[in-house]
Amino acid sequence: MAGITDLPFRRLVARFGAGLVVSEMVASGEMLTAKPSVRAKARSELGLDLPTSVQLAGREPEPMAEAAKIVADMGAKIIDINMGCPAKKVTGGASGAALMRVPDHALRLIEAVVGAVDLPVTLKMRLGWDSDQINAPELAKRAESAGVRMIVVHGRTRMQFYNGRADWGAIAAVSEAVSVPVVANGDIVDAESARVALHRSGAAGVMVGRGAQGAPWRLAQIAAALYGRALPQLPREGELADMISEHYEDMLRFYGSDVGLRLARKHLRWYAEAAGAPLVDEMMRTTTPEATLALIRAAFSERVAA
Repeated sequence: MAGITDLPFRRLVARFGAGLVVSEMVASGEMLTAKPSVRAKARSELGLDLPTSVQLAGREPEPMAEAAKIVADMGAKIIDINMGCPAKKVTGGASGAALMRVPDHALRLIEAVVGAVDLPVTLKMRLGWDSDQINAPELAKRAESAGVRMIVVHGRTRMQFYNGRADWGAIAAVSEAVSVPVVANGDIVDAESARVALHRSGAAGVMVGRGAQGAPWRLAQIAAALYGRALPQLPREGELADMISEHYEDMLRFYGSDVGLRLARKHLRWYAEAAGAPLVDEMMRTTTPEATLALIRAAFSERVAA
């Protein structure tokens, strides 16, 4: 969820209710440069009593360990190691899912991070690199022995990227291999898909990624259905326009007006697609915050969240 689960979006998801929110992936090497825009990815001040996990990606143990120390000092409650990103620019640098091809090296990286901080360390991975190298259960066992406290598994291989359907049943082998909690991920978009994923995977929980795009209340809806919690109060009609406007303005404050205006467009499109709102093309072309806010009001004032 790089470029999506930034602090403004995590604040919004947390406001509706979630068990845990995770930062967008932060490159460990870039974290060490102290560049403000990179450090901003790891900010965790939600304004609510909800833990934030900061996800780090990298290929060498030492920078990963140093980056973990930095984000711990910034207030992270959990450090998550990314060994699941399938993007070519990440795997081409021997990070993300590419680490599953070299489990001995991956373990050295895990051990370095666990040894660097007193925080819980978790691991995000895929089933394996491809259908001929399904090694998630083996890697999970070794990660548990190294001190990892929770494992999230996306039910696809790296070579599948996001094609086809996530194989939740294949995650069951990971659940059986370890005693730490395993979390199922991939194609979980509502309560029904969450129930099926839990049943097939034997996992302790689910992680929602793309299913929350345009619907920051989705995690709270799923939790309510699965665990008998109170349903979140969804924004209705004018309330939906108010919420989207607040999200938009929070992004402008966080990134600055020019960058925030551009980065917010993907969220506005997802909101419009989810609510069946008009004026999408106009919102994608606006060049001032004032014009965008006016279009948000026009597009969403009579729409409801679902």
